[in-house]
Amino acid sequence: MRSYGRHVGHMKSVIELANLVRGRLGPSPAPAEDQRVLLLFRNRAELKKAYGELQEEVYRLKDRIKQQEGATARVQEMLGTLESRLGLVETAYPALVFYQLRALWQCGREILEQFVSELANQQEDRERRAFLAECNRRLFARRQSVEGGLRIAETEHADAHARVAELEAARAKLTRFWHYFKRRDIDRQLQAAREAARAANAALDEARGAADRLNAEPAPQFPGLSLEARRAINLAVIAYAEVLCLRLIDTPLVALAKEATSRREVADNYGDRAECEALIGAIVTARLTLHAKSSVAQDVKERSDRLKAIARYRNGSDTTPLADSVAFGDGDILAGQPLGGKRAARMPNVLAEDTWDLFRVLLR
Repeated sequence: MRSYGRHVGHMKSVIELANLVRGRLGPSPAPAEDQRVLLLFRNRAELKKAYGELQEEVYRLKDRIKQQEGATARVQEMLGTLESRLGLVETAYPALVFYQLRALWQCGREILEQFVSELANQQEDRERRAFLAECNRRLFARRQSVEGGLRIAETEHADAHARVAELEAARAKLTRFWHYFKRRDIDRQLQAAREAARAANAALDEARGAADRLNAEPAPQFPGLSLEARRAINLAVIAYAEVLCLRLIDTPLVALAKEATSRREVADNYGDRAECEALIGAIVTARLTLHAKSSVAQDVKERSDRLKAIARYRNGSDTTPLADSVAFGDGDILAGQPLGGKRAARMPNVLAEDTWDLFRVLLR
């Protein structure tokens, strides 16, 4: 825009100089011709600006294409490497174990995501009903008040105008000269009655306006889950993540799955074919164990109650507790399953270690 202004100013100076020269040599051109020249120059400047913007957009799109081509090349390279690994027995089985472990990790995350979704939907439905009930209660009370005020204003309006009509009728009958003092007395009453009628008119207009404003108010919008609800759901999810870990506490699969998820390339440290087949069988069993619903509700509730008692938050609006406040402690076990010694040492702090990608699941 600054460049455009300089161009227009320059063009005006050129036109003025040309007009000065023409003034010496002959008559100056018509003003319409000057306007056409300015319009053409303005259009040229706008086209130049639009062209520059399009050029920038083209460069940006070319950069995005290059980035996408790089990402596609990396994916193709990974697929080529995987294809070559699957072509050999020695490397195919470790690759199968690697992706099975990643699938196990994804299985745990999907279980937690479904759990969060169910809890959030149930709680949101309860809070929405409570919110609407409270809004309806308040609206009913306000409507009662407004309608009561409107009825009072209508009654006072009718009484005031009836009083005016009554006094005017009485005043119209006093036509004799000996009615002078009565007429003067009624005139004073009539003036007061008319002022009262005007006040009643204003009060009625205000009452009707209040009723119209109340009827025009939009329906209140549900603000979403409360902070307490989101905190409770997050604690339940952390408890469920701990339950999933405890179900696999006698196996190294959680640690192996976490390591496989953090890597981009296939690891070769899963042993020979027999060891890989044993790991694949253990992973299949582990996935069935994670999906088992037996005693889930009880285990999650017990651990949630523990977390509620010890969880601390960074500030009053945070929904995720501090990781060190929900660390695994002595006596944290599943019902009927003693846990101690080395088993307790292997139990991770699911929040601190982001087990099952927990931070992607928790509500904000």
